[in-house]
Amino acid sequence: MVEIYEKSSKRKGDVITSYEEPTDGSLRIVGTGHSFMMPGYSTLPLITRAAGLQQPAPVLHVGGGITGSSRYKWEEENGIFGFDKKPVPKLLCSIACAKWDAMMWGPYYNDRTEYYACWIDFCRKHQQDMKFYLSDAWPQLDQLNPVPKSEDELTDEVIARMHDEKRATYGPIIRELNAKYGDCVFVLPTSRAMVIAVEYYHRGELPGVQGLHKAIGGKDRSLWRDRLGHLGPGLESLEGYVFYATLYGRSPELIENEIPLPRKNGYPSEDLDRAFRKIAWEAVTSDPMSGVVDEDKNGIADDR
Repeated sequence: MVEIYEKSSKRKGDVITSYEEPTDGSLRIVGTGHSFMMPGYSTLPLITRAAGLQQPAPVLHVGGGITGSSRYKWEEENGIFGFDKKPVPKLLCSIACAKWDAMMWGPYYNDRTEYYACWIDFCRKHQQDMKFYLSDAWPQLDQLNPVPKSEDELTDEVIARMHDEKRATYGPIIRELNAKYGDCVFVLPTSRAMVIAVEYYHRGELPGVQGLHKAIGGKDRSLWRDRLGHLGPGLESLEGYVFYATLYGRSPELIENEIPLPRKNGYPSEDLDRAFRKIAWEAVTSDPMSGVVDEDKNGIADDR
């Protein structure tokens, strides 16, 4: 695989990424994903560093739309189906030759359990004692028919119902994987976080946010920015906080150091950032599929 990837990537001698076992609790992460995962992938390193962790850079094989899905990347890495005899084993090389703690995935339409089982089987084959994390994305306008003409139609109840539809799709996949492999697969509850964010917005608790959906209301500073469902500006950190809270079992609210997150004209403000941290922890601890339980309410998972 190393020779194959050296040839396909035209790289020599550095195609395997490996890290020494961290001594501070940091996680070594590999992952696939598409544009819905990129806000979290880009902000997670900034968040973990501020939390005092020297997390090694995640090794990712990503792409836009379907090209970042778990199925597509498995086929591309193995050189099968549409990639017949043209493998690009970027992740497979490192998974086979080094130690990893977690793998992350972004979901895609018509996903099947087998698409994720392929990755788990490969990791298990190479004695990887890993945990696996699947984002459930978030509600998208095309779930509604017809698409609303006013943001007034995007009530808390409507958004919550759209979330339930998403969970009905991805929940069974996680449950089937856990039944097969043991409890090693968890949800990254980004969808639940957006449901809570909408509730905060309706209560006037998201300072600086001007609207719910730019595709409907036309406001730049909205929670969503286009019909497909990409997050609005400034929302990157919310997904990053969900990733951090799920992976490390700690509330982002406990981070005392400044996080150098991207801001434009003071947006998102510190107050909005604090709201995002609170939302992320609420989403993670209220979702039984995240694996994070905080019964004593100290901001740290009870098993950490």
